[in-house]
Amino acid sequence: MTDPTDYPPIDFSGAPSANGLSRRALGGMALALAGLAALPGRVMAQGPGNLGPARSFSWDSLVARAQGSARRAFVPRTVSRHAAPTFDDAARLTYGDAQSLPGHVRLFPTRLETAPFAVAVNVVARGQARAVVNTQGLFGAAQNVDPAGFRVMYADGHADWLAFLGASYFRAAGEKDQFGLSARGIAVDTGTMPGAEEFPEFTEFWIEDLGSEQGTQHMVIHALLEGPSLTGAYAFDTRQTQTGVVQDVKVALFLRKDVARLGIAPMTSMFCFDEATTMDRRDWRPEVHDSDGLAIWMANGERIWRPLENPPEPRTNTFRADSVKAFALVQRDQVFDHYQDDLNFYDRRPSLWVEPQGDWGAGAVVLYAFPTISETVDNVAAFWLSDRPAKAGQRQDFAYRLTWTSRDLAANANARCIKVFVGPGGVPGGDPIPGATRYVLDFEGEALAGLNRGSGVSVEVDLPAAAVLHRAVGPIAGRDKQWRVTLDIKTQGLAQREFRLFLKRGSGALSETVIKAVQP
Repeated sequence: MTDPTDYPPIDFSGAPSANGLSRRALGGMALALAGLAALPGRVMAQGPGNLGPARSFSWDSLVARAQGSARRAFVPRTVSRHAAPTFDDAARLTYGDAQSLPGHVRLFPTRLETAPFAVAVNVVARGQARAVVNTQGLFGAAQNVDPAGFRVMYADGHADWLAFLGASYFRAAGEKDQFGLSARGIAVDTGTMPGAEEFPEFTEFWIEDLGSEQGTQHMVIHALLEGPSLTGAYAFDTRQTQTGVVQDVKVALFLRKDVARLGIAPMTSMFCFDEATTMDRRDWRPEVHDSDGLAIWMANGERIWRPLENPPEPRTNTFRADSVKAFALVQRDQVFDHYQDDLNFYDRRPSLWVEPQGDWGAGAVVLYAFPTISETVDNVAAFWLSDRPAKAGQRQDFAYRLTWTSRDLAANANARCIKVFVGPGGVPGGDPIPGATRYVLDFEGEALAGLNRGSGVSVEVDLPAAAVLHRAVGPIAGRDKQWRVTLDIKTQGLAQREFRLFLKRGSGALSETVIKAVQP
């Protein structure tokens, strides 16, 4: 068996975020443990002494519990007395020979620095829940340790494909067997002002294994959320598929206080740099990011693509999205040569799509990003924000589907933007145009099949005519169904912080709409 201490230490701290915390360390989170490949070792069934007596459990009972808790004052949790003191201690407890709970579930231990708060774990079968009352044998060392979260292993034990750990964070591997970005149960005041963001926590889980079919697993995970401003009941109907992991999520929220910005179906990712980034990278790799763009599918069928960036200062973008059909943080670039990283495998990172179940009504998709120089810091967040104010005493219900996949669910629509390059304005090799920036955007898709320069294809840009010094659009030589847009934009003195563009032919759109931040 491989010794877990053979792995190099992982820096959990990260750089401070705009709110003074590393998003990979906040709320006691230690998701880096979940990202390590599981080490070989026996995974055995749990012993009967680990579980308490059976008690009736249902969605309605969980909702009633969350509602009752919201009527009481919030009580902060205390640090576990049995938390592992160091990373090495936590690694020994996490990996190696241990018993598992039904559904190939292994527990994460509490750790003083990054995951200090214990969670309650229950096993559910046929409407009856039995609490884990004794963790002896459930960790990779013979100790009775408090759990901080859990992970779900593949049946053969080679790795984990789902993990809940820290605050309300969780993540799943796509079909390429790789973790990447994270989801959250809820976002409270993300990006409003430094120090204002709140991190409610999943404090108890109920896990029901529904068996396997053709080598894939199906389980339902219920969770209780507690925070200073709200409580919540959650159900995650989770299934492995041939193209990733699908979770049907049901949420009932109960507000203790007014919340200025209540982010629904939030996700958190990392974008450090790509080929369009002009910052001093101090890194030999061409690109480093978990996601490279925000995708939105509007109610009217329009597809929006907003390339991610590492901004010079915290930045919030709001995209009107009434009755939104879907939105996602996407890793569109999946070519190894573009990353050259054979340790972190950014080319294998999954995308995460959110599809509302039912009409969410009037609202917007919010994208928040802050600067980072470290790939260990999640500096990007996206969520949906309702126009309906979030007031104390309210109950708010939502349902949505999460799809963790390497497929691009926009691939069958109009042509997609697959690359963005940025450089000095003007012809390469010539003198740069003072105060101008050149933007090069590549598009690909079936909508471009068979078209040529005589087909009447043009690019629509929402910039003042005086700001567009040069524009060109045409097929890329030797590339099937790929076209390139080249723009020289006078960015010096330009009031707009971003611009929109799309390919069109006549009055019809040939591509998704790209919203690009202005880079001087």
